[in-house]
Amino acid sequence: MLLRLGQIPVLVVSSAEAARDVLKVHDLACCSRPSLSGAARLSYNFLDVTLAPYGAQWRYMKKLIVLELFSLKRVQSFRFVREAEVEFLMNSISHSAETPIDLTDKLFALTAKITYRMSFGMDFRGINSLDRARFYQVVHEAEAVAGSFSNAELFPFAGWILDWITGHHARTERVFHELDSFFECVIDDHLKPGREKDHDDIIDVLLRVKEEQDQLGTADFAMNNIKGVLLNLFVAGTDTAAITLNWAMAELIRNPRVLEKVQDEVRNHIGNKGKVSESDLDKLSYLKMIIKETFRMHPAAPLLVPRETISHCKINGYDVDSKTMIQVNVWAIGRDPKYWKEPEQFYPERFVNCSIDYKGQNFEFLPFGAGRRICPGIHMGTVTIEYVLANLLYFFDWKLPKGMRKEDINMEEKSGVSLTITKRTPLILVPMKHH
Repeated sequence: MLLRLGQIPVLVVSSAEAARDVLKVHDLACCSRPSLSGAARLSYNFLDVTLAPYGAQWRYMKKLIVLELFSLKRVQSFRFVREAEVEFLMNSISHSAETPIDLTDKLFALTAKITYRMSFGMDFRGINSLDRARFYQVVHEAEAVAGSFSNAELFPFAGWILDWITGHHARTERVFHELDSFFECVIDDHLKPGREKDHDDIIDVLLRVKEEQDQLGTADFAMNNIKGVLLNLFVAGTDTAAITLNWAMAELIRNPRVLEKVQDEVRNHIGNKGKVSESDLDKLSYLKMIIKETFRMHPAAPLLVPRETISHCKINGYDVDSKTMIQVNVWAIGRDPKYWKEPEQFYPERFVNCSIDYKGQNFEFLPFGAGRRICPGIHMGTVTIEYVLANLLYFFDWKLPKGMRKEDINMEEKSGVSLTITKRTPLILVPMKHH
């Protein structure tokens, strides 16, 4: 569907065939990003990877973070962080056993802690509760600012007046300065002589890259590039894994057959070892199917990050000019009966002996996108989701609060302007220790 938002032409893609045109056939023509003012401000004028337009600078940055931050070796190097934080969560839930807990809040706190420690080498629990609450709020506000239009972009002649009246400009500046001050503080801490550390975190890695580039006399990687990458990690790393885990647990509670089957798989495989390790994950085939089914029904970024064309192309019968924004509706594609039998049913067995995967080659299933702009953190995200879910299912049986039925679980999505969409209401469950 081709439409206009003010002065901006937008193509909304809602079929696998059209998605294939955008993400494969015309990937080069459709691989840039729209130059939205909020995204530009938060990313230091597009010195990041996720929001930056296509070009030499983006290609350099993409290659750098794939090699330095998201390689298999680097993902494995942060295994100790995931293990420590998941163990802390399991102990915390154990202390609340047989009483209702807000699992949604605990999952978002967990992914924030993991992101925080990987990025800064610091314990998220070291800051007080007020700062933690503000941290979550700023992350969500950054998502909203990065994914929204300003009135000036929609209505160039007078929209800027509305931006000042509605506070859009002030909100953007406030979020930017809060994030920038935070990034400055932690980077300065890493630059202190004699700083003690037992493991390189992501800032250490990025500062080393900058030092190497400085020695070579190039200007390809500056301090603002580091901040831009940190922005990407915060926005993508804090929310998306927690959103998927939250939906997965909600669907499992609504489908007791599936819950019992996956708990049998996890517990039979782990046995009496007393803990789940990441090396166990490859053997948990049904658990992986559950995560795939959650990706299909509840993609964390239902429209992906918007693309923009850099040249004319023909997509799904439409002549699409350059500078057209493209939104790929992976939520609609994942629920289309043309590609999925009984798409509204949560049925992980659909992936038994099925070659469809989420790595960008099957255009009816695109939770991470595809092509040049596929999410580079795909492995980091999936190993975190698998590891956390396996532990939740191994250590605890899960029940609804007294008087609540599975039909009472609210599965509506939270509305609003954001790159991600989560469950409208928190998931309140009662954990029971499994012996």
